[in-house]
Amino acid sequence: MDTSKNVQRLKRRLESDVGKAIADYNMIEAGDTVLVCISGGKDSYAMLSILMALQQRAPVDFRLIAMNLDQKQPGFPADVLPRYLAGLGIEYRIVEQDTYSIVKDKIPEGKTTCSLCSRLRRGVIYRTAKELGANKIALGHHRDDIVHTLFLNLLFGGKLKAMPPKLVTDDGAHVVIRPLAYCSENDIARFARGMEFPIIPCNLCGSQSNLQRQKIREMMADWDSRYPGRTESVFSALQNIVPSHLADNALYDFKGLRVGTDLEDMDGGDIVFDDPQLGNGIALQLARA
Repeated sequence: MDTSKNVQRLKRRLESDVGKAIADYNMIEAGDTVLVCISGGKDSYAMLSILMALQQRAPVDFRLIAMNLDQKQPGFPADVLPRYLAGLGIEYRIVEQDTYSIVKDKIPEGKTTCSLCSRLRRGVIYRTAKELGANKIALGHHRDDIVHTLFLNLLFGGKLKAMPPKLVTDDGAHVVIRPLAYCSENDIARFARGMEFPIIPCNLCGSQSNLQRQKIREMMADWDSRYPGRTESVFSALQNIVPSHLADNALYDFKGLRVGTDLEDMDGGDIVFDDPQLGNGIALQLARA
């Protein structure tokens, strides 16, 4: 395991990012039991490592239970996670359920399996959380995942919707949290390599080259290479929403908008001619024309 200064510095940055996300969204409170979902991928390993480190110095007491769903994929190394988790000394539960066969049976060859696989996993996770008395469920989605989901919904679903850092499950029984919401995938990948986590690839869907999410990933990678900081900027936009400058009548009373409306109700006033990069530059140019 690489314990170099670079890895330690990266670990501190990730812990800081996770700690800030937890504080900003009040993800973990005193007395919580958090079911930490471990897939065997880099993100969930990093999440567990960071949560365990933060637990040691947190000002409140909370319980962590690691959970892995063995979906019975052919060739899945079932011994890896139990051995790793036992070595950490953390409480854990391995749940065996053959969702792999269900997905392969229901989804035609060549079609993406993610939607059905996700629904089946979610059902098992919720049931396990209830059995173990966990009121919080931690998932390993990071900042890049959240931004990619925004564009997936925007370009293919016709919705301005992403992954929230915190949500209540449909049945109201649990709160789902995403502690890595402020962490970049690049930092997580570097941390995982330095820590030498025993990564287990997902053979169920990882080879599907036609996934729309992969297309979005490639698009964002191209943007970030040409214009560094685009992913960070898009994520910041998710935290700085101006309903009066979108078009949803359910979020803003456009029909009731009249001359004399208080500009404070417009969340920024009249900025129709403003350019986000030039500030009031365009408006000034038009005024001088």
